[in-house]
Amino acid sequence: MIRIILLLLIVAIAFYVTGCGKKTDNNSKKYTIAVIPKGTTHEFWKTVHAGAEKAGQELNVEILWKGPLKEDDRESQIAVMENIMARGVDGIVLAPLDDTALRMPVLNANKWASP
Repeated sequence: MIRIILLLLIVAIAFYVTGCGKKTDNNSKKYTIAVIPKGTTHEFWKTVHAGAEKAGQELNVEILWKGPLKEDDRESQIAVMENIMARGVDGIVLAPLDDTALRMPVLNANKWASP
């Protein structure tokens, strides 16, 4: 399961970086991808964090890892999502706590990312 998630994360980063449509030198801009897990203290999420960092190093992408401490803190995850959007990252990988609580932040992120 962990390998699948890490593989999907690597593929998502690779597609984003290569398919973003910006014509720049690969060394001129280091992309920043925010990864927002359901929680940060559980061993599973620590493993995902390590995999994301490794993928970031391999692809020359900065990984910004932010998330709530506990997997049941919806308000904290929403606040992290809003702060990430304000920071202006190049992409967001989100493991939402549920589809209802994070619906508006995700819709806002889509509006924020649209040209």
